[in-house]
Amino acid sequence: MADPIGIDFGGSGIKAAPVDLATGEFSAERERIKTPEKSTPEAVAEVMAELLERFDDTTSSVGVTIPGVVRKNGVVASAANIDKGWIGTDADDLLSSKLGREVHAINDADAAGLAEARYGVAHGRPGLVIVTTLGTGIGSALLYDGVLIPNSELGHLEVDGHDAEKRAADSARKGEDLSWEKWAGRLTTYYRAVEKLFSPDLIVVGGGVSKHAAEFMHLIDIETEIISATLRNTAGIVGAAALAADL
Repeated sequence: MADPIGIDFGGSGIKAAPVDLATGEFSAERERIKTPEKSTPEAVAEVMAELLERFDDTTSSVGVTIPGVVRKNGVVASAANIDKGWIGTDADDLLSSKLGREVHAINDADAAGLAEARYGVAHGRPGLVIVTTLGTGIGSALLYDGVLIPNSELGHLEVDGHDAEKRAADSARKGEDLSWEKWAGRLTTYYRAVEKLFSPDLIVVGGGVSKHAAEFMHLIDIETEIISATLRNTAGIVGAAALAADL
């Protein structure tokens, strides 16, 4: 059976690669195309179709990450950081039609959480694990004994009167030119709020900024064990491909 292909739809780039599900590693080089300035469903679907043409196989199933809530039926229910035209769009149906094969969509943070649970630092960890992705916003994935509980959207918790991701996402660090120490203080406030609500057994910090974990992770002062993700920027593709194979 052909390796499933994962496509990660991000704010700056759309990336794709086939994934060997035995190892969680790419079985061919990752391909990337810049995200269209107007990231409408039709424009993004065209980019995804172009990406698939770069791979020889034409039969594999495809999993796609969406930066928004994705219902079980494939319909997108939110679009905090992408074109609002995605809201109400049946992503599974649209993308299956445009790409000419079976496609399943999943929230981007849920994909990262699924990947970490199967191949990364959350593998085999019992109880409640919360995977967070720090980027343009804050994504989250809840896993209980390795089982995904989708669409948690914990980046939109209200903390000190603010939408949490507006103050604590990596985009806030960059936009306000915060030091690692100052940003870690905001992350501490955020993760303490998460602790209070969920009493997790483990928190995993992912997203592109996790490659700088040595700069800030030790400064986050919470009671829960908190560790850096291992799959980092491959997690979305890997999790989306795993979902496609599951379904």
